[in-house]
Amino acid sequence: MNIVFMGTPEFSVPCLNSLVEAGHNITGVFTQPDKPKNRGHKMQMPPVKECALSHSIDVYQPLSLRKGDDAAESMEILKRLAPDCIVVVAYGQILPKEVLELPKYGCINVHASLLPMYRGAAPIQRVIMDGRTVTGVTTMHMAEGLDTGDMILKDALEIGEKMTGGELHDALSAMGARLIVETLAQLEKGTAPREVQTGDTCYAKMLDKNTCKLDFSQPAEIIYNQIRALSPAPGAFAFLGDKRLKVYFAEKCGKEYDLPCGSVLSDFTVVCGDKKTLKFTDIQSEGGKRMSSSDYLRGRKIEDGTVLT
Repeated sequence: MNIVFMGTPEFSVPCLNSLVEAGHNITGVFTQPDKPKNRGHKMQMPPVKECALSHSIDVYQPLSLRKGDDAAESMEILKRLAPDCIVVVAYGQILPKEVLELPKYGCINVHASLLPMYRGAAPIQRVIMDGRTVTGVTTMHMAEGLDTGDMILKDALEIGEKMTGGELHDALSAMGARLIVETLAQLEKGTAPREVQTGDTCYAKMLDKNTCKLDFSQPAEIIYNQIRALSPAPGAFAFLGDKRLKVYFAEKCGKEYDLPCGSVLSDFTVVCGDKKTLKFTDIQSEGGKRMSSSDYLRGRKIEDGTVLT
């Protein structure tokens, strides 16, 4: 099958690799423009671009598919590439109707949730933050609404109690790579199911700075899920004095303390809003390196009565 692939972050890379390995003809890859990264502001290619170039696939990076000169030029390129199908995996742009209707088999999206639950930009993190124990991947026909198109195939996995957002990301990315190959095979054979989305739904809104702030007036379970959902990136954080402290992982403790929310004990056990405690085990102080809390405490003592904010 002639395929145009649209994707940008690391999550999309296994899907692109699996399509190449399955023998599909990837006629072009669309991805977001290069962006400056880190303190040096050096321009960095999106992971999908690096992957495409490694396979000698032509790459296109329009600012927009919906307006301006880039949109008109992109439409001409797509017509020339003549895809049987456009596969979209975390591209980061909304596709206009004329693009959705261009390929024979339409535009097929790989979404990291069991639709219709967790439509939107951050399903991987939000499902952990909500304390869910099962999630998965859905392939779907793209429509003009946000993640509202008819579903094709689904696969599910259990979310372990200690699983982080990064670990779930990798598991779902690999699952999506398998599922998109099977989806295209069934589309070609004419055996692919098509199911309208009905029933309960929710929206997994984009993560921002406020999502990452720890609020120690919340119960320990909510804070625990927030920490692991946002690990390793973008990372949950609090302030120790006037310095930001990023928290990558914590362990649940059995003890309860009648102390103010955010109080820190000597082994980096922290009191939460329901008086239950979490022990921070994997942290990074502002300007420092990621390390275990035990290593941190060897070089710095936390005074009694210290409260994280």
